[in-house]
Amino acid sequence: MKIGSYGIFAEKAGHFRLDGGAMFGVVPKVFWETMHPADDKNRILLSTSLVLLADGKKNILIDTGNCDAASDKMKSIYSMDSSEYSMQNFLSRSGISREDITDVILTHLHFDHAGGAVSDDGTGALMPAFPNAVYHVQKKQFAWAMDPSGRDRASYMTEQILPIREAGRLSLVDGPGELFPGIELIVVNGHTPGMQLPLISGGGETLLYGGDLIPLRSHIAPPWIMAYDLKPLKTLEEKERILGQAADENWMIFFEHDPAVSCCRIERQKNGFRMKEEVALNR
Repeated sequence: MKIGSYGIFAEKAGHFRLDGGAMFGVVPKVFWETMHPADDKNRILLSTSLVLLADGKKNILIDTGNCDAASDKMKSIYSMDSSEYSMQNFLSRSGISREDITDVILTHLHFDHAGGAVSDDGTGALMPAFPNAVYHVQKKQFAWAMDPSGRDRASYMTEQILPIREAGRLSLVDGPGELFPGIELIVVNGHTPGMQLPLISGGGETLLYGGDLIPLRSHIAPPWIMAYDLKPLKTLEEKERILGQAADENWMIFFEHDPAVSCCRIERQKNGFRMKEEVALNR
């Protein structure tokens, strides 16, 4: 698919698991387990699905998934699996090398979104995984990641963030607006301060990268909000506003964590929204 000047490539870069209750907050398990069955540790399967935008001059990657160099303990806790899908396979299928990536847009700096921004340099030290790329992060989110609250401290791995700054590859963005022609950043603050959602528009089509505002298709329902969100009522307001615009303007929504459905259009219904049709981006 092409949106404006950008060719779109979308694919999984791995799988992992998180607690189902944490993924759906106050929603009872009897409702969510039909779509997202849990394992014996109550964890549900999630993907790290990424989008690559290419216009002949820039190769822009949105989020990076988990870090390949994560500790064995971390890989076990979250059941990280790169046996079938991985960043290397993602790049190989797209026909792009790590050196070809010019820009990385990080929605936020939680380990499952920004961990793959770094890789092992062969000596055990971490370095930027895309050596020629500029990494774009909201200024507010970076400040929060450097000094998170006790509630969300476990979501940030500073050792996976600081090498980007130390290499001089970090660009701090201050607020919403156009980052590149055809790519606007929507900033939301319910999940974590300064999460940015890329909105790609052109040629009569619009694609929203849902990040952790709408990580799974089941999160199309506005009250289905993660327990990880620091300000759930703010998330509810943000979801209702953005989903309403998406439904009214026929946007496509990309789900970063849904292992079954990566993209869809939505429509309004009596008490919220629902999936109207699945969309295949790689066509």
